[in-house]
Amino acid sequence: MYKATLKFLVVGLLVMLASCKTPKEDIVLRQIKDVVVDGTTAPMLKAQAIFFNPNPQHGKLKRINVEIFVDGKKAGTVDQELNTIIPAKGEFTVPLEVKLAMQELGFLDTIFSVLGGKKFEVRYEGVLKVNYHGFPLRVPVKYKDEVRVKF
Repeated sequence: MYKATLKFLVVGLLVMLASCKTPKEDIVLRQIKDVVVDGTTAPMLKAQAIFFNPNPQHGKLKRINVEIFVDGKKAGTVDQELNTIIPAKGEFTVPLEVKLAMQELGFLDTIFSVLGGKKFEVRYEGVLKVNYHGFPLRVPVKYKDEVRVKF
């Protein structure tokens, strides 16, 4: 009796694990928009990140851990804990706030470039931590864009 119950539980657990679908495609960072630098106190970059989930399963975005590079130099890190719903086969928006490391960029060069209206090449590299049906996954992020910073 005990062996039959144990076999039933093991087979049931294996069937449950096999039926849990993990996403087949990675979530994609489609666009960073509304990029604004707030230079009032500590320099802060604020933006909206537009992601797309191509999978038929919904999930939750738990954490963003992404480094930001401006013209090849590390400018800051996004390290945000979230609890954002990821819709199935749909777009979702996440607000980003990044404390800028102006000493890395060269503060005066950056200010003169921004005031002069220079475009910057901005790269975002890191990972998203996502949960699908209770299973944690790491999704890589690699995105590059040219932006003109507005005050």
